[in-house]
Amino acid sequence: MPGVREWDGASYDRISGPMEALGRAVLARLELAGDEVVLDAGCGSGRITQALIEQLPRGRVIGVDQSPSMVDAARQRLGPEADVRVVDLLELELEEPVDAILSTATFHWIADHDRLFARLRAALRPGGRLVAQCGGEGNIDILRGKVAPLLSREPYAEHFVDWRPPWNYAGAEPTRERLLAAGFASAECWLEPAPREPEHPREFLATIVLGPHVQRLPDDLRERFMDDALQAIGEPVVVDYVRLNIDAVA
Repeated sequence: MPGVREWDGASYDRISGPMEALGRAVLARLELAGDEVVLDAGCGSGRITQALIEQLPRGRVIGVDQSPSMVDAARQRLGPEADVRVVDLLELELEEPVDAILSTATFHWIADHDRLFARLRAALRPGGRLVAQCGGEGNIDILRGKVAPLLSREPYAEHFVDWRPPWNYAGAEPTRERLLAAGFASAECWLEPAPREPEHPREFLATIVLGPHVQRLPDDLRERFMDDALQAIGEPVVVDYVRLNIDAVA
């Protein structure tokens, strides 16, 4: 099913420095007084959640992620008092509306953005802010284009016969229109190139960028595929991120 994938929360936490750096820049756009209730929508292993908690000494953070492994990693990082829940954002329901929603590197894993934005709007109080960033139109086209020929070669081809990419890299204007249709009072969206050279390229690619490809393969082909992928990509390994930024007001 597109949009659903398995995650290794411990591995993600170990090598997701580039994602943390991008996420902190998004967090900097969210102006906080320190007493708000904020939802981290797609909290992952909790790196940005931790930074968000530090900015809310009189407030509260609710972290949600669809992956139980990610939530386990977040609980390890944040401690037993943290409010971290396994939640599908398409089924999001909160006890009370929150003051703001922060999301980083999550929305592109969700196929149905119309339903997603409707659920997020329902979770926000009137006037509340959604500040988010995810993969946008053109994201990782160059790197994945170098790897694409492998999918039709032996011994990998049989495992990609019915391959459907599980990501949704949306454009800025269609996203703005979806946000307004979902009930947001205003929305600003823009694309931003953000290339990164990961410190641990093999694990970074296998866990994040090429994770959906690796998971299609039997165990005995996974390392071979990564060898071939790295050879196809060449050095240095540059992940050609294009980020879709969202600032919206409920």
